[in-house]
Amino acid sequence: MTKEQAKKRIEKLTQEIDEHNYKYYVLDNPSISDFEFDKMLDELIRLEIEFPEFLSPQSPSQRVGGTVTKTFKTVYHKYPMLSLSNTYNEEELRDFDERVRKTVGDNFEYECELKYDGVSISLTYVDGILTQAVTRGDGEKGDDVTANVKTIRSIPLQLQGKGYPKEFEMRGEILMLKKGFEKINKDITAQMTEDGFNEEEIFQKILKNPRNAASGTLKMQDSKVVASRKLDCILYFMLGEKLPHQSHYENMLEAKKWGFKISPYMEKFKTLDEVMKYLNRWDKERHKLDYETDGVVIKINSYEQQKKLGFTAKSPRWAIAYKFKAASASTILESISYQVGRTGAITPVANLKPVFLAGTTVKRASLHNADIIEKLDLHESDTVFVEKGGEIIPKITAVDISKRKKGAKPVKYISKCPECGTELVRHEDEAVHYCPNENGCPPQIKGRMIHFTSRRAMDIDSLGEETIELLYEKKLISNIADIYELKNKKDEILSLDRMGEKSVENLLNGIEESKKIPFERVLYALGIPHIGETTAKKLAYFFRDISALMKADELQLLEVGDIGGIIAKSVIEYFNDKKNIEIIERLRKHKLNFALSKDALASRTEKLKGMTIVVSGSFEKFSRDGIKEAIEKNGGKATGSVSGSTSFIVAGEGMGPEKKKKAEKLGVKIISEEDFIFMIS
Repeated sequence: MTKEQAKKRIEKLTQEIDEHNYKYYVLDNPSISDFEFDKMLDELIRLEIEFPEFLSPQSPSQRVGGTVTKTFKTVYHKYPMLSLSNTYNEEELRDFDERVRKTVGDNFEYECELKYDGVSISLTYVDGILTQAVTRGDGEKGDDVTANVKTIRSIPLQLQGKGYPKEFEMRGEILMLKKGFEKINKDITAQMTEDGFNEEEIFQKILKNPRNAASGTLKMQDSKVVASRKLDCILYFMLGEKLPHQSHYENMLEAKKWGFKISPYMEKFKTLDEVMKYLNRWDKERHKLDYETDGVVIKINSYEQQKKLGFTAKSPRWAIAYKFKAASASTILESISYQVGRTGAITPVANLKPVFLAGTTVKRASLHNADIIEKLDLHESDTVFVEKGGEIIPKITAVDISKRKKGAKPVKYISKCPECGTELVRHEDEAVHYCPNENGCPPQIKGRMIHFTSRRAMDIDSLGEETIELLYEKKLISNIADIYELKNKKDEILSLDRMGEKSVENLLNGIEESKKIPFERVLYALGIPHIGETTAKKLAYFFRDISALMKADELQLLEVGDIGGIIAKSVIEYFNDKKNIEIIERLRKHKLNFALSKDALASRTEKLKGMTIVVSGSFEKFSRDGIKEAIEKNGGKATGSVSGSTSFIVAGEGMGPEKKKKAEKLGVKIISEEDFIFMIS
């Protein structure tokens, strides 16, 4: 293919892909299959790689991501991004209506649109090309997230049609679809369940609502990850000089012709009564949408009248947000069940009479711990109020005491483990109850084995949850060390259901292969309470082998970066238990890695030995975690707070002003990223 042919083909593919993106993501009316679309995009990417001189920043290929942004530049808004005044009732809306009439008279139009619950964004277009995307920030300035925003397919990189101003801004809301949000949480839940975590632990990790998920995604460093999250964007305001019309609603219709995704639910009204009908309708209908909405924005349509009404210090006087109440329903508390996690943590869960709430049927609600139950004053068979309010797991917010049955008994938190009957314990300063029978409580035993074999630990793929359940029931395994002795029980395993010759061979090969897993992952796999992947890695690199770690006292453990008293106590208690030591000794005999490899040791130095180093700001060559890891690999201790014992601070862009002030007061040296690299190289 000649250069001229490549140029023409790239232009044709770009035009066609842009059209299909518009049909799919803006009009919701695709005209080709995903397979056909992917083929066109693959061809475009291949041609742009072969002929890079024809790659445009506006190419559809730029939507797949690949840019890594270490820091997000702060940008001042040309027009401040103000917040809206909120109202929750009709009376306050009528006050708003009266104030408008006093200023502009009775001849005006209301424009109403749904208030999408996402992240505010300002998009600047020059000559029809997207040049910058900035978050709301504090209203005066925000973060430049252009690279990430370019991955959102409903945002045009180049406008279509004509008649748009030479330079203008579009403002809108970046959203995560409910189905995308649910998929991410489903993946997190599946992985954590595989790792043996209980419901309470999973609840702490999952994304709590689509708005927070969208916000976190938009500030990710890798735009490829942003692209994979499939964010959406609905635009709701135009700013600039020489706009096509002198009214908001008409400009939004014009923007739609240029390729912007505008809310299909915008409407104009003459009276407040018409507005109220719109509000009442959408309070019910909103749950059918694939977006989270938390209200309706009501604006005066005419720009001239907007100008007359003006602004307060924080918000425009020509617009107001009517907020819907959080989705709530009342139902009956049927029972409370108690789940036991691999660490012995007990999680109470309310079992409810099924009730339809915010688009789904709710049967269960998390109660978290005994304090929550006591605070709610729960009684048996109480009528309870359940609220979703954007949260993924419903929660009980209150009890309807007027409907409490006469003689109903207060809910009493269990005192014994529901699985093994052992008396529960509650540690000081902790809200959670624990079953201390870690070596005799079935869910804990199985949970530890499931965690041990999980992908991020020993990665024994052929030994999943179902197989562990089966082998445990048949008394072939009762702890993690038993796993490595299964090779002596091959005939017994073959006699079990679903365990054919090939399955057993894969199982034993997987167990043998896991012996290559490095020390830091073996340490994580042991399942020491409070020790996650990152902490296990820090401990492994600090102590270098299990023997040194087993002998460590609290003071030595506290020398490791980011390890506090709770973790130190947990490690000491774990290695003081004879049963744990016996299991480790058995695992040693099976040749698991309980020391850093020669390669890992070779990469470590003593250049920063005895130094306590604070990291602040963002860096070009390191991520924050990367620079902390480099400190630890060179024998230093990375910490977050400045004190008299701080050796020096490695400061990047945007160093915390309080840290800087304290460092100057204490005379602590501040060095740059380049100084640090020179020091360890």
